Amino acid sequence: MARPTIFDVAKVAGVSIKTVSRVVNNEPNVRPSTRERVENAIAVLKYRPDQSARSLASRHSHLIGLIYDDPAAYDTPSGGYILDLQQGALKGCSTGLTELLIHPCNFRKKKVGVELKAFIEQTRPAGIIVAAPLSNMPKIIHAIEATGTPCVRLSPGNDSGKRLSVSTNDRDVSAEMTRYLAGLGHKRIAFITGDPDHKAVANRFLGYKDGLKESGLEFSESLVAAGDNSFGSGEACAEKLLKGKRPPTAIFAANDDMAAGVLRVANRLNIDVPGQLSIAGFDDIALARQVEPALTTVRQPLVQMAERAALVLGKSNANDKDSQNAEVIPAVIKIRESTGPAPH
Repeated sequence: MARPTIFDVAKVAGVSIKTVSRVVNNEPNVRPSTRERVENAIAVLKYRPDQSARSLASRHSHLIGLIYDDPAAYDTPSGGYILDLQQGALKGCSTGLTELLIHPCNFRKKKVGVELKAFIEQTRPAGIIVAAPLSNMPKIIHAIEATGTPCVRLSPGNDSGKRLSVSTNDRDVSAEMTRYLAGLGHKRIAFITGDPDHKAVANRFLGYKDGLKESGLEFSESLVAAGDNSFGSGEACAEKLLKGKRPPTAIFAANDDMAAGVLRVANRLNIDVPGQLSIAGFDDIALARQVEPALTTVRQPLVQMAERAALVLGKSNANDKDSQNAEVIPAVIKIRESTGPAPH
């Protein structure tokens, strides 16, 4: 079957080719009813515009770049995080009729800024989505901004609202999770911190401390272990916490990979979960639902965040002053089988 063309869309929608082009390129001065007819025709015909032709016609690219921390730099990378990023960005690009370019970036390289500039100059994307922890690194952001390319930062950790960003309420929802564990009767609630380069993950630790204070529980350094967001670090931290003189009855890890590592150690030490130990994570990646018992966690709306970033960049007014703000998509707690009342 022949690939549908812009002529086919125009015929089905009953409009001119120029009108279809305006709708595809998100140009103004198209009546809402007309735009709806064209979009319906595009959906029915499954029309996908030729990106090179669009770029030539409109004199700008219809590509969105997704830049994230290179998983090859880790011994045990978190595949779930990257898959959610890509899924959301692809969804947003599909809605906005743009294409996605992915670019893993190792921020540890000395010439990472030169590499990014070369990538942008070669592909000339309409915009760049920068995932955490790269989104809070000045050398990364400055390299992108030097090219004049619109940029949306995901989970930058701290933001004044002067730059486009999409994040979630890491601190508030982590405090809520801590209060939930305290409400189950847990007095010794431990926390496993994440990669220090990831400021949004650091906000989760602040939320943990907020939750303790709000629950009338004292903060103790002995109940904190330093992880790096990996499954292996979760195991190492669990060994340290659970083999101490006064082990915790609940462990809240800054991400699901580390929480899964805690669960593995608990099983190895014959510690009943949740009878003797409650375990909670953050992110709600697929692994959280696949382990046994399934993890109680915070569902980070990463897919929606990446989708929103792609949609914003797909608009022709991405550089307008009205678009220069920070959006927050709230996270929610998902209660599953890994948490329960504190043991007597």
